[in-house]
Amino acid sequence: MIKTFNSLLVTMFGLGKIKIIPGTFGSLATTIFLYIFFHILKISPNIVLIGLLIIFIYSFIAVASHIKEKENKDPKEVIIDEFIGQSIPIYLYEISHETQKTSDEAIIFYGICFVLFRIFDILKPFPVNYFDKNYKNSFGVIMDDVCAGLYVVLSLICFMLLSSYLIQ
Repeated sequence: MIKTFNSLLVTMFGLGKIKIIPGTFGSLATTIFLYIFFHILKISPNIVLIGLLIIFIYSFIAVASHIKEKENKDPKEVIIDEFIGQSIPIYLYEISHETQKTSDEAIIFYGICFVLFRIFDILKPFPVNYFDKNYKNSFGVIMDDVCAGLYVVLSLICFMLLSSYLIQ
């Protein structure tokens, strides 16, 4: 039963079994899921953070269980890492702009986060590629997407700093 639960979690309840671009579908589902949580259900960022941390920590166990007997240690159906990586810039945006945004602004920002995350996840600049190539286990599977999510945050911070400098 626990093996079935782990498999459901790492494939985001079967979404990862889609044959074409499962990681993109996982990132898109995450974006929509978080938009619903923050903007429709209006769930507290603290509650969302607790949920994200539980998923992050447990995903190491679930991914390890799922890939244990597989030859490929980063199979395409494992997309919980996309959920984790995509959640980072969106969550940080939500807590940094808690009361100063409209739903339309959030949709635009979520779209930008989605596109940037997919670019960094596909291109795998250092250190994303380091984790992807050197850790053939659950740590490597998850951490390359964490790094891609942090690259999105870094890119957006650089853009905001540059635009505020140019506007002055």
